[in-house]
Amino acid sequence: MHVMEARGVRKTYEADGAPVRALRGIDVTMDDTEFVAVMGPSGCGKSTLLNLVAGLDTPTEGEIIVAGESLADKDENALARMRRAHIGIVFQFFNLLEGMSVLENVTLPAVIAGARRRQAESRARDLLDMLGLADKQAAAPGVLSGGQRQRLAIARALANKPTLLLADEPTGALDSDGGLEVLELFRRLHTGGQAILLVTHDDDVAAAATRIVRMRDGRIEDDGTGGRSTAAAGASSPTTTA
Repeated sequence: MHVMEARGVRKTYEADGAPVRALRGIDVTMDDTEFVAVMGPSGCGKSTLLNLVAGLDTPTEGEIIVAGESLADKDENALARMRRAHIGIVFQFFNLLEGMSVLENVTLPAVIAGARRRQAESRARDLLDMLGLADKQAAAPGVLSGGQRQRLAIARALANKPTLLLADEPTGALDSDGGLEVLELFRRLHTGGQAILLVTHDDDVAAAATRIVRMRDGRIEDDGTGGRSTAAAGASSPTTTA
C-alpha cells in the first residue's frame, strides 16, 4: 500500500518580490513497508517536500496523498486531524517542551488526540522503556544528552502510532555517537514495521535507509527504484529552499 504519494507537486515562494521555485514537479510514491531517505544538497527542496507531506505547508500545484487521504483543499483543522491520525515528526532541534517532564512530553500528543490520560501514560512509558529512557521519566528534557533528547523526540513522534514517521535531519544537532545511536533506532523501528521518510544531506545517514531518493534544484534526479527523473532540466531560476 502507498503510504505517501506526491503527484506533480510544485511549490513557489515569493522572496523580495521574485519567485523562488522550491519544488518543480515532484512525482514520488512510498510504500508502507519502506524506510526512504531523501538526499540532496542544501537548497534542493527536500525539507520543503517533507513539510508538504506533513501538511505544514501546501503545494502551489499538485497533490499530496498520505495513507490514502488527499491533503488538497483541507483547512488547518483538517490538516491537524490528519497529522494526529497519520504523522509523527522528528525535528533536527528536538522541539521539546522544556517546562514538562520527559513522561509528559510523550503523553501530551496522545491526550491532545483524544486518548485517556491513563492510556496515554501507559503508551508513553512503554515507548520510553523501548528507547532506553525509562529511568528519565520524571526528569526535565534539559538534563538529557543530545542523543537522549532526540530519542525523547522520537518517542513523542511515536505516541499516536503514526502511519508515517517523518524526520528532518534528525542527526544534524548530534555528535557522531549520538547520530549512530539514533540511526540504529530508526533501523529497529523500520524492522518493527514503521514506515519512515527521512531527509538528509549526509551520505552516512542516508545509508541507514532501504531506498534513497536523490533531489537537486527542486526536482528528483533518482527515485531510488532504478528509474531516473524524466523532468526536463529547464532554464535556471532563483535559488531553491532546503
